[in-house]
Amino acid sequence: MHTAGGRNTGADKGTLGIDLLRVGLATTMILLVPLVAMQWTREVAWTGLDFAAAAVLLAGAGLACLRTARRVARLRAWQRVLAVGAVLVLAAAIWVELAVGVVLGVGS
Repeated sequence: MHTAGGRNTGADKGTLGIDLLRVGLATTMILLVPLVAMQWTREVAWTGLDFAAAAVLLAGAGLACLRTARRVARLRAWQRVLAVGAVLVLAAAIWVELAVGVVLGVGS
């Protein structure tokens, strides 16, 4: 927590490690879905590159959401939700583009 003079009081010390752990666990849990699905069906056929791209996108989106939420912490609740929602919409748009190539037509 920062005081009026801009000094860090240490109240938020150590949250970076916990945030990274949370984002890492969430990313892992989400990536377990296609990994398990690959064991049961041939409809899901991800390669190592697919998993790597998804991991980077998910972890990056998670960290961007945390960063955005901290940067807009003094705004009204609906403004914070809107800012974090914009990050999530951007990540979803990138995910869709990588999956099927809606905008660039590369995936088809």
